[in-house]
Parts: sequence; C-alpha cells; structure tokens
Amino acid sequence: IIAQSMQPSGTGGLYLQLEALKKKLLEEGLFQEEHKKALPAYPMEIALVTGNQTAAREDALITLHNRWPIAKIFEYPCPVQGSEAAPKIIAALKKADDDKHDVILLVRGGGSLEDLWCFNDEALARTIYQLHTPIVTGIGHEIDFTIADYAADVRANTPTGAVETAVPDQADVRNLFDQMKSRMEQAVQNSLHQKQILLKHLKERPVLNRPERLYSEQSTTLNYLEERLMHYAE
Repeated sequence: IIAQSMQPSGTGGLYLQLEALKKKLLEEGLFQEEHKKALPAYPMEIALVTGNQTAAREDALITLHNRWPIAKIFEYPCPVQGSEAAPKIIAALKKADDDKHDVILLVRGGGSLEDLWCFNDEALARTIYQLHTPIVTGIGHEIDFTIADYAADVRANTPTGAVETAVPDQADVRNLFDQMKSRMEQAVQNSLHQKQILLKHLKERPVLNRPERLYSEQSTTLNYLEERLMHYAE
C-alpha cells in the first residue's frame, strides 16, 4: 500500500477546516488580546442571543435572575444548529449590537463538532470581531472551542459560565455595599472624634477662658496714646 496523504477518519476533515480557518484568522489579528473589549462591571442591559426554548436559554435566564435580577434582559432568538444557523446568528448579533446594550451573551448547550459547526463560520467570526458591544460566548461544554469563542471578548466554558462571567453576584455586591457603608460610618466617626478633641483643646486655651486678653494689651496702648494726645492738646 502506497499512501500519498492521510487524515483522521470521521470528523477529521472538519478538524482540518477548523484549524485552517483558525490559523487564517489568527494571522489576521482577529484573536489578539489588544482588540478585546472590557466587560462592564455592572451591566444593566443584557442581550441574550441563543436558540428559542432551549436548555441553554433556560440555564442563562435562571442564572441571570439568581445573580443579577436588576438587569433588563433582551432576547434575540435564532437557530444555533444547522447550515442556515450562522447567517441568522449574525443577524441577531448585529441587531443586538445596534440596540446598544451593555453586553451580549452568545450561548448554546453542548453537542458534537457537527452540532456546533455553525459557530465555526468565518463570517460569524468577523461579525463578532466588529461588534461595538462587549460579547461573552458560552458554547458547548468546557472542552469545546469554536472560532466564535476565539473571536469573542471573553470565552466561558458553558452558558451558565457565560452569565457568571458577564454579571456580578448580587450577594457579593450587597456585601461590598455593606463594607463601604461600614467604612464610611467609621470615617465619619473618626472625623467627629478628631474634631471633638480639637474643640476641647481650643476650649481649654487661656485666651478663650479669658477673651479680654485678646485686647487688654491693645487697650493699654490706646490709653497711653490717649494720655499723650491730651497732653499735647494742652
């Protein structure tokens, strides 16, 4: 048997396509860290781009409600599997970006390489790169990496992880507020205490106990000058 080329069986062809596209976009700079946008600390408007009536959507919504219920959620449903999915995901992302939310979540549950293949679309990667809104991806499971993940500002390992990355935990924020309140109250108490000490010190100064000392010397000088003036007037 003389073999002129070899490739893994099954999904080997897809892996080769994936690696070739990843190399191409990497060389173009689409994955460089300096192009990544920072996530807002306290996002109040969140765009959720995912399949309608899916487990990933439910997980994301439940986690958002538990962690950061004060945020407004704007859903942009789209298919997340199949040959027609990529263009519709692109359209949903562009609409979410035009609506100027604080952050975009692009999520999908686990699946095979074929199931997640729409997230390895070149046009989708370029769209993600060009978004003005920070985007977090949570596609598949921890071991799954797609081109969309590389192009995103932040990649999380699951849909739930994407939410946990994008929003703070309300319990942590409450604790932070309590700590800040405590520090402010302590600072005010310390300032009042220092002012009380200063006031006590000033109150005990002789000049405040006998304020006539402030002008007694000047009064003596004035009397002396008055006597001299009367003497010359005579």
